[in-house]
Amino acid sequence: MTDGQKPEEEPIFQDPKAGRSRRALVAGSVGNFIEWYEFGVYGYFATIIAARFFTPEGGSEAEALVKAYASFALAFFFRPVGAALFGRLGDRVGRRPVLILVIVLMTGATTLIGVLPTYAQVGALAPWLLTFLRVLQGLSAGGEFGGAVSVMTEFAPPGRRGLYGSWQSFTVALGLLGGAGAAALLATVLTERQLGDWGWRLPFLLTLPLGLTALWLRLRLDETPAFREEHDVERPPVRQVVGAVALGAGRIMGWAAAGYTFLVVLPSYLQSTLNASFRQALVATVLANLGFAATIVPAGLLSDRVGRRPVMLTGAVLVTVLAVPLLNLLQDSGTSHAVEGVAVCGAGAVVGLMAGPGPAMLAELFPTTVRYTGLGLAYALSNAVFSGCAGLIITKTVERTGNVDIPGYYAAATCAVSVLALVKSPGRKAG
Repeated sequence: MTDGQKPEEEPIFQDPKAGRSRRALVAGSVGNFIEWYEFGVYGYFATIIAARFFTPEGGSEAEALVKAYASFALAFFFRPVGAALFGRLGDRVGRRPVLILVIVLMTGATTLIGVLPTYAQVGALAPWLLTFLRVLQGLSAGGEFGGAVSVMTEFAPPGRRGLYGSWQSFTVALGLLGGAGAAALLATVLTERQLGDWGWRLPFLLTLPLGLTALWLRLRLDETPAFREEHDVERPPVRQVVGAVALGAGRIMGWAAAGYTFLVVLPSYLQSTLNASFRQALVATVLANLGFAATIVPAGLLSDRVGRRPVMLTGAVLVTVLAVPLLNLLQDSGTSHAVEGVAVCGAGAVVGLMAGPGPAMLAELFPTTVRYTGLGLAYALSNAVFSGCAGLIITKTVERTGNVDIPGYYAAATCAVSVLALVKSPGRKAG
């Protein structure tokens, strides 16, 4: 088990055909796009979903939003279960068949959300049906990351793990942007009543053709050379794997929390706390995600040259220092829209510095025999606690304390912990 960026005892077997590497990159990325597209759509439409599924007549809108985020968080807490279940299968029977299974589950659950009856139609059954589908999404998403990153990094050409792994994070940005774009388009062409009555369903239904495309790509995917060569090798001790999972989760804690705070929770925060309109909140979110997308791949490429830790440390330190001042800037009524746009775009860009090298860093913590399980668990645990709970923690804490700086404190505190985890041992040049 390695803790650095260039584990000599754990070589990645390279595919001599560039076409297979590119095909693996696309097949690994597409499921991740669908996963984060859906999570983005749910976050962007959180206020509408809360009203349709969690608000009986006379209920509190604020309490409904908290319940909607609780359902959101519950799905994230099933991600570690999915990571353990599908990861074990992926490390024993292969990356390809498990990635095919999880894309089918993910697509089916997301599409069904688009046809669910609301509270007004079936009463208290509505939130339970929604929560059940969110749980299925959480299970499948838990099995997605470990397999996708394993495929990308195990097919990566020499010295390009950071670049190839960064595409996993880049498709997070694309998925969130896709969700934001769909929400913004609908908010533009539909009336508020149409959007609330049926328009919110359309982005979920769009998942079906996306999922079928992803399934076709994964059916054409080859098994990774590393798995074929090493899956029968003796596995490391459980204690060693658990230690690596804990270290990996700590290193990406800030990425998970700050990313979800600035990229997904921001719309509801701007609407419920700063009285922004739905369209204004979506514009801010699109700008944040554009900044995020712009730095991910360059950060991954840079990490192939200077190491994972220096790049990730830069992002974590910047969020720790700048998160609260950023929110204060947005709260100031005298701040121009141009300055606000630059600020939220910059916030996304800083998160991208952590997200770019993150997948390769996690892959390099684990040997092939436990890589799917190990990196999937590290990612799922960190996201379950610090992404899935972000909306719930922030919304409830702001409601109870009245402190509108809570999102900044949350992002800064988690990134400070990541700084400590990243400096735990000396880094080495990535390879």
